[in-house]
Amino acid sequence: MKKIKVAVIFGGMSTEHNISIVSGTSVIKNLNKEKYEIYPIYIEKNGQWNEYIKKIENITILNVNDEITELRKIDNVVEYLQQVDLIFPVLHGLYGEDGTIQGMLNLFNKKYVGCGILASSVCMDKVYAKILFDKAQIDQAPYIYARKYKNNYIYVDNFFNEKICDVDKICDIIEKNLGFPVFVKPSNSGSSVGINKSHNRDELKKHLDYATKFDKKILIEKNIQGREVECAVLGNEEVKASCVGEILPAEEFYTFDAKYKNAESGVVIPANLPTDISEKIRETAVKAFKAVDGKGLSRVDFFIENETNKIIINEINTLPGFTQISMYPKLWEQVGISYTKLLDELIELAME
Repeated sequence: MKKIKVAVIFGGMSTEHNISIVSGTSVIKNLNKEKYEIYPIYIEKNGQWNEYIKKIENITILNVNDEITELRKIDNVVEYLQQVDLIFPVLHGLYGEDGTIQGMLNLFNKKYVGCGILASSVCMDKVYAKILFDKAQIDQAPYIYARKYKNNYIYVDNFFNEKICDVDKICDIIEKNLGFPVFVKPSNSGSSVGINKSHNRDELKKHLDYATKFDKKILIEKNIQGREVECAVLGNEEVKASCVGEILPAEEFYTFDAKYKNAESGVVIPANLPTDISEKIRETAVKAFKAVDGKGLSRVDFFIENETNKIIINEINTLPGFTQISMYPKLWEQVGISYTKLLDELIELAME
């Protein structure tokens, strides 16, 4: 049988570069070598594309802080990609998960795993994802949208009217409408990079300023007291949902360190939930995925509010972590789809 030529792209220029190395090498390690001819591509933090020329059979799953060696510069990216049948982008964050590389691959007329331009860009931008969730009438945390403007902020109301505010005025608006605590998030960022929980006005000022180091667009959300749960989805038109998993962060919320560095953080798969709540989460995950025009795969994150059991969407991650201990493959593993079989299904969906 003729092998399918698959280019696996990892690394990239985002703040999630190191996570992508772990995910990318995990995918390479677990792809069926009898079915696929694998072309590993590593993008450096400065944007340089390289062949990862280590023998495929010798490639191991790397850790977050490992460096990539055995590289050969790719001089002509377009020419290089033309030799493969399909691209598997394992790029988290900006330039890889936000529609940028998807647009480039569309331009080259290449098939690829995962969501297209629209779903990728919308879900990377937390503010605009919320607008679509509003339209789909999916419950979510109350929020405020602001942009950094010179030494001030622009407050954008629910009808997209804009008002220039100094830091005290924007804090007044946030405190009046949301109270404390609140989460302050760069609109375009992943793996909880740039996110902080503000318990008072002084912290809010500091966290607003910090968030602007990652994006001038800022999302401020009301804190939800509840359980954090996640659901994986898989498909193009006929979308299926996995079981539901629960996050048990070792810190006050699921920070970057809690996700990748703190061994005390844990997950429960499947989550200990009443059947009706679990089914509602699975249904809502599929609805949200379709609302953003998702294709291939995503992980949909929710809160279950403590007092009401209300299901509240947090976000959609269109290219979730793909390490062997990541939630996305673990959720499918729980329902009988192994990591290698999951990769097969994703490639089949992309070939459609």
